[in-house]
Amino acid sequence: MQQQQLRTPDLVEGSLPVFVFPTELLFYADEQASHKQVLTLYNPYEFALKFKVLCTAPSKYAVVDATGAVKPQCCVDIVIRHRDVRACHYGVIDKFRLQVSEQSQRKALGKKEVMATLLPSAAPESPGSRPQEEERRMKEQLAESVFFEQTSFQSESRSGSGGPSLLTVLLGLVCMAALMLPTLGEQESTVPVYLHLSVNKKLVAAYVLGTWPVHAAMPVRASAACLKELLLCCRSSHHGHPAHVRRG
Repeated sequence: MQQQQLRTPDLVEGSLPVFVFPTELLFYADEQASHKQVLTLYNPYEFALKFKVLCTAPSKYAVVDATGAVKPQCCVDIVIRHRDVRACHYGVIDKFRLQVSEQSQRKALGKKEVMATLLPSAAPESPGSRPQEEERRMKEQLAESVFFEQTSFQSESRSGSGGPSLLTVLLGLVCMAALMLPTLGEQESTVPVYLHLSVNKKLVAAYVLGTWPVHAAMPVRASAACLKELLLCCRSSHHGHPAHVRRG
C-alpha cells in the first residue's frame, strides 16, 4: 500500500508537471510540409497517464488520436494538421491544452498549453516588428482562453467504409437476375432451357436478396462467403437435393 502511494502520490488537481515538446507550433502557409506538426508528450513518472487534447479553435485543426494513454517512462507523438490555411488566419494565435490524469481517475493532474500560429512565410520578419510580436505572444500566453474538446481525426490508413462493396452489389444483381429467369418446367419461354431455374434456387435468391441490406454492411470477406454459399445451394438443388439456407 505504501509503495502504491509512492508511485501515484495524492496530487492537487493541476499540480503535476507536464512535459511537452515543442512548446509552440508554427505553421507556414507557403510550406506544405509545415502544415503537419508533431507534439511529443513525455511521461517520466512511474505510473501510466491518460491524456486529452483540447483546443481554442478545434475546427481549424485535425488531431490524430486526441485522447490516449502514455505508459510509465515512455512518450507518445500527437500529430496535428492545420486544415484551414487562409490569409484571414495569419498571425492568429490559437492554443492547445494537453490535460493528463491518472488512468483510474477523472480529475486532471496536470496541464500544459501550447500556442499555435499560422504565418504567411518562414522568411524572417523585420527587426522592428519583433518586439511587438513578442509582447503580443506574452499577453496571449497569460490570457485565459476557452478550450474545446478536439475531435480525434482518424489517420489515413484507417479508411472508413464508403458504402457497400463491389462484391456485395454483384451479389444483389445475381439474385435479381435469378428471380427474373423463368422457372424450370415453363413451356412458353424464349430463354434457353439451361437458364431455367428450379424453385429451390429462386427461394435461395429471394432469401439472399431479402437480407441484402444486411449484406451491404458486411465486409468484403463476409459478402464473398455469402455468394459462395448461394452457389453451393444452387449446385445442391441442381443435383436434386433440397437446398439448405443457413440463417444468421
